[in-house]
Amino acid sequence: MSNGSTFPPRRRFGGTLVVVLAALLAACAAGWLIWRSTSGHGGDRPPKALPAASPSSPGGPPGKGGTGAGDDGGRSTPGAPDDKGDRPGPGGPTGTRLKGRTVLLDPGHNPANRDHTREIARQVDVGNGRKECDTTGTSTNDGYAEASFTLDVARRARTLLQAEGAKVVFTQDGDRPYGPCVDERARAGNEAKADAAVSVHADGAGAGNRGFHVILPARVTAGAADTSAIVGPSRRLGEHLAGRFVAATGSAPANYLGGGTGLVVRSDLGGLNLSGIPKVFLECGNMRDAKDAAQLTDPQWREKAARGIAEGITGFLTE
Repeated sequence: MSNGSTFPPRRRFGGTLVVVLAALLAACAAGWLIWRSTSGHGGDRPPKALPAASPSSPGGPPGKGGTGAGDDGGRSTPGAPDDKGDRPGPGGPTGTRLKGRTVLLDPGHNPANRDHTREIARQVDVGNGRKECDTTGTSTNDGYAEASFTLDVARRARTLLQAEGAKVVFTQDGDRPYGPCVDERARAGNEAKADAAVSVHADGAGAGNRGFHVILPARVTAGAADTSAIVGPSRRLGEHLAGRFVAATGSAPANYLGGGTGLVVRSDLGGLNLSGIPKVFLECGNMRDAKDAAQLTDPQWREKAARGIAEGITGFLTE
C-alpha cells in the first residue's frame, strides 16, 4: 500500500551507493598499482643500469686510462702487485711464483766510490789473479753515473721480485761508504744461499757501440775459484735474462761483441769466478753512446729494464 511519498524506497538507494563505492575503490587501487610500477619504489624492480666503463679506463673514471688507480692518470705504481693478487702468469699466480726463493741483486760499483779511490784501488784475490777491490764505474757524457743507474734499476727490480714472493738480498743499497769489493760481492750471494744472482751494470764503450750484453762465467778452477757447478745454470739464467730484456725494453743485443747473441763469456771477473751460485752480469747499454744514454737516463726505460731483469730471473727459477 502506498504512503504517497515521491522518494524511492530506502533499500534501493542503499544498493546503488554500494555499487558506486565499489567502482570508486577499484579505480583507486588500479591507479595506485600503476603509480607503484613506474616509480621504482616496488623494491623488486631492477635499477637502471649504469653506463658501461670505457675500454680505456677499466675500473676507473673515464679519461684516466689504464687502471683507474687514482690521480696518477691510471699509471700503476712501479712494481706494485695486481690489485686482484691472483692474476695468472708463467709458472703460477702473481705473488707466489718465487715464494721460498732467494735472489741476490748486485748494483754495480757505488756512488761514493769516487770519494774513496785509495780504498777501492787495493788488490783482492779473484781466484785466477788479482784485481782492484772495485772501480768508480763509467758515466754518460752528461755525468750520469753508472753507480746511480745500477742502484736505481736494482731497486726497481727488487720491488718486482718481492711482488712475486722472492726474498731479495742486495750487496749494497747506498748504505756503505764505498764498495763492497768484488770478492765480497760474490761471497754475499754464497752466504745468502741465493738461487740466482745478477750484477747490474752499464758499459763504457765508444760511441756507436750500442745494445746490452750478458756476461756469463767461464769455467775457472784456480785458487779459491771453481765455477764448474755454475757454468751450465748461469748460462740458462743468462739466456732467460737476455730474452726477457729484449722483450721488456725493445733493446737489441750489443753490436760490438757477442756476435749478436747478447751473451759473452769471461774469466777475469771476481764476482763470477768466486760465485758458488748461478750468477751473471748484465750490461744494460753503453753509457758513452748518445742513443743508449738517452734510454739509460730515462726513468720509464729503467722501469722496463728492471722488469726485464725480474722476468728473466723468474723465468730461470720457474723453468
